[in-house]
Amino acid sequence: MRYKSREEVPQIGADGMPEFVRVRLPHKKEGELFGIADQLLGASRIKIMCADGKFRMGRIPGKIKKRMWIREGDLVIVQPWDFQDEKANIQYRYTKTQAMYLSRKKMIPKSIDVF
Repeated sequence: MRYKSREEVPQIGADGMPEFVRVRLPHKKEGELFGIADQLLGASRIKIMCADGKFRMGRIPGKIKKRMWIREGDLVIVQPWDFQDEKANIQYRYTKTQAMYLSRKKMIPKSIDVF
């Protein structure tokens, strides 16, 4: 069976039945992970607390900067740089409703789950 996107792949729920996740999840193969925007620094930069326990300097690309605002406390997906591990690109920002949904489904790691 082929799925149109990664979000439509069924996850196995607590009752053993497949359930669908309707929001974007980090691609582990590409090195993406969850993070919380900790401090706005200006010039399209944000200090991010990542799920692996590290604080990274996040860069907001123009594609995201033009479409949505990122505030302190927002749940984001980051992709750390290959050559400089203390910096990362922000790939996606969740709305509060999406973050609460992921928290209810226990898909956010305990180290950053503040929702």
